[in-house]
Amino acid sequence: MRPLTEQDVRTSFINCSKGEAKRLAVPRDLGERPWDDLDFLGWRDPGAPDRSYLVVEREERLVGVAMRFQPAQRGFLHRSMCSLCLTTHPRGGVSLMTARKAGPAGREGNSVGAYMCTDLACSLYLRGRKVPETGARFEENLTLDEQIARTTGNLFAFLDKLAA
Repeated sequence: MRPLTEQDVRTSFINCSKGEAKRLAVPRDLGERPWDDLDFLGWRDPGAPDRSYLVVEREERLVGVAMRFQPAQRGFLHRSMCSLCLTTHPRGGVSLMTARKAGPAGREGNSVGAYMCTDLACSLYLRGRKVPETGARFEENLTLDEQIARTTGNLFAFLDKLAA
């Protein structure tokens, strides 16, 4: 992914008003992110524990999404799988992220959800730059490029539901 500026991030959101995008918490460490290892930029809002954000480049256009999630209430031995990168996590490592739909449907309260890594570090898990709490990912026969294509395809399917 190409490096992004705060202005890039703020103008990318499709499911919130310009005022909301102006007020949301953008990461302060944009200049230090491992951009070459990211397929999308994802972060949690430090001031609002139930909010997270995601920005991805799609067809040479940035698409940003504001999401909400409930902290996991699962038991100690329960494991969940991210629907984007297929990484499994114990306890609260995966959360149902819900995003208000874009346009009139979103203003009416319609939303779409997907189970995602709570820390939104899917790109780093795929590349082995970050290790899940369990210590490893499932071994796959797919190449890294194929896993990345699957992950971005899953993300784009989620975004398509938001725009519909």
